[in-house]
Amino acid sequence: MSHVLTPDICVVGGGSGGLSVAAAAAAFGVEVVLAEKGPMGGDCLNTGCVPSKALIAAARAARHARDAGGFGISTGEVHVDFAAVNAHVHGVIEAIAPHDSVERFEGLGVRVLQDAARFVDARTIACAGMLVRARRFVIATGSRPAVPPIPGLDRVPYLTNETVFGLTECPGHLLVIGGGPIGAELAQAHARLGARVSVVEAERVLGREDPALVAPVLEALRADGVDMVESARVVAVEGRAGNIRLTLECDGARREIAGTHLLVAVGRRPSIGGLGLEAAGIAHGPRGIEVGSDLRTSNRRVYAIGDVAGGAQFTHVAGYHAGLVVRSILFRLPARENRDILPRVTFTEPEIGHVGLTPDEARARFGDKAVRVLEAPFSGNDRARTERATQGCVRLVVAGRGRIVGGAVVGPSGGEITNLLSVLVARRMSVREMASVVLPYPSLSEAVRRAAISYYAESTKNPWLRRVLRLLAWFG
Repeated sequence: MSHVLTPDICVVGGGSGGLSVAAAAAAFGVEVVLAEKGPMGGDCLNTGCVPSKALIAAARAARHARDAGGFGISTGEVHVDFAAVNAHVHGVIEAIAPHDSVERFEGLGVRVLQDAARFVDARTIACAGMLVRARRFVIATGSRPAVPPIPGLDRVPYLTNETVFGLTECPGHLLVIGGGPIGAELAQAHARLGARVSVVEAERVLGREDPALVAPVLEALRADGVDMVESARVVAVEGRAGNIRLTLECDGARREIAGTHLLVAVGRRPSIGGLGLEAAGIAHGPRGIEVGSDLRTSNRRVYAIGDVAGGAQFTHVAGYHAGLVVRSILFRLPARENRDILPRVTFTEPEIGHVGLTPDEARARFGDKAVRVLEAPFSGNDRARTERATQGCVRLVVAGRGRIVGGAVVGPSGGEITNLLSVLVARRMSVREMASVVLPYPSLSEAVRRAAISYYAESTKNPWLRRVLRLLAWFG
């Protein structure tokens, strides 16, 4: 008979969201069991955010070395040691890994089971030869790379975000299927590190974003040597390692494109296979586990968070979900997901960040006349000029009497500026409050304040206001 564990909480999945729940609950003295079949830290640490940003940082260094002449600095020819870049990427992973390790979490008081878990009934999972019967379960199994059903793809070697960071030699010609954030980031990084890169996208590259905001990114990608084929469908793949050919269909015509390596970056799918969700009465579909705004599943004992819950697939969203679930399970407090405050950033250079409502979403919610869109270009920002990075702008979406309901940025340090935009939206701040903030000069974030101040530009032309000012002046 299997040994039965009866913790207060059982977390399935040791990625960022699951680890956050386990650590928070254990800190309050709650008994927690964590089941993880793969490396601790999940996709973010091992094959996602951490390695990709480490690779992007190396690529940015190479690009900036090549551009140093604009600052009066001569570096000579830039040489990229791709094996050393790979060592840098994995060195960053190794430096962070102890924070997510089994040893650390067991030290916090979490019982860690290193095996696959599956539900055997509505309140029990089987894992590592044991049964776990918990008061509450949290499923945080994340997602995996989506692989499209392209004829021939299963017969050629291809990379995904789970394997591309294993390359120790620079690809001669990297073919990328998919022009979303993952495809665009990795395409630019490899191009800057010396690869020839071609991106094939069925619609528009970074098509989720406003075309006006994407334009500077596309210009930068082309400047880095990335060839982009848009509105093109891949209808066949053939070849072998070092010689892979894609057959594309564009505007009814067919063409071929050949390369040495193939990266598939068409998105991600929730990891729900083998969990036994049917046995637990947990509803799910192609987008993942179905949850309410409180992140509970159709089985009221079970929550689902992060990528597997079918919403935005970001590490910070998984962390946000973890906080809501801890609030609900431990303190019995109401917890409701608010997707209006969830930011996203694409870490190309320039970076694109967005939070809150787009102009169209705001107009649909508040009406055309109640919405204004304010912009401040980086060409008018002194810090951007010192950095020779003046492309892009900051955008604020304002509704009603000046409340900021959305924000976006494309430009230098766009991800960091998105942090400020996120505060404005989450705290329901107004342009008046942003305009009154004192920011250090010179800083890129001043563009946010300048956009807010532009809300009052029309007021300076108001004849009645001018008359009031003249009257006040008359009194001395």
